[in-house]
Amino acid sequence: MIVAQRLRKGSCGSPRGAKRLVADALKTLGNLPTRSGVKPLLRADSAFYGAATVGAAVRVGADVSVTVRLDPRVKKAIAAISDDAWTPIEYPDAVFDEQTGTWVSRAEVAEIPFTAFSSKKASEQVHGRLVVRRIPDLNPRRRHGQDALFDTWRFHAFFTTTDPDDLDTVAADKTHRGHAIIEQVHADLKNSALAHLPSGKFTANAAWLVLAVIAFNLTRAAAALTGTDLAKATTATVRRKLIAIPARVASSARRIVLHLPQDWPWQAAWTQLFTHGSGPPTALTAT
Repeated sequence: MIVAQRLRKGSCGSPRGAKRLVADALKTLGNLPTRSGVKPLLRADSAFYGAATVGAAVRVGADVSVTVRLDPRVKKAIAAISDDAWTPIEYPDAVFDEQTGTWVSRAEVAEIPFTAFSSKKASEQVHGRLVVRRIPDLNPRRRHGQDALFDTWRFHAFFTTTDPDDLDTVAADKTHRGHAIIEQVHADLKNSALAHLPSGKFTANAAWLVLAVIAFNLTRAAAALTGTDLAKATTATVRRKLIAIPARVASSARRIVLHLPQDWPWQAAWTQLFTHGSGPPTALTAT
């Protein structure tokens, strides 16, 4: 579901307006009754690693999990991690050893305490931990020459404020990797209402974006209410199977009758949605 959106004017960097967008989204999320007592988690890539965006999330009581850029300070923190602190994780080509109960993997994770934005004033600094995933640097040119004397690694680090008791190092890394799910939402929107913006006017396009988000959320909600796999389908699939119904509306004796197709494969899903919104439909039988 999309709880906040904003259309930005002109060519600009990703962090522009992120502080306000994050604050609006978390405020809306906090007002939802189903989220009472649940601490939200902001996941983002390195473009949003900044004191303004992270601070906006922390101030409203949310945790963050944000990819960091490998600047000298982060590299120094990674170098301070001891060799015995690394844990193999489930990753492509990993094998689970049942005897030891561990993963045999090329990817490993470790963490170290870290204070983000330490160059800023104390009120803007955020304390947490730096979780690092390292992968062997596989250089194809080495195959044609002498093997390396020691392993070299590629590092991927992110900063998180989550409680280690809730998400340990391995769980925090797996949770953070799921932040790319937002790209599926982008692709879904671009495949429907945002395939193109209809106007050369910024205000008209901003209104179009709002309407696109409303339509997206209503479609997702309808799919979720069916209690079927449609809840995970794209909006185009939901429209084709649940909304664009091959039905006919007839009126007789001051009653409206909806004639649905026989042996329709999505009958159960549509009936579940109709029952939730309007109560059980009345079946008509010939006498």
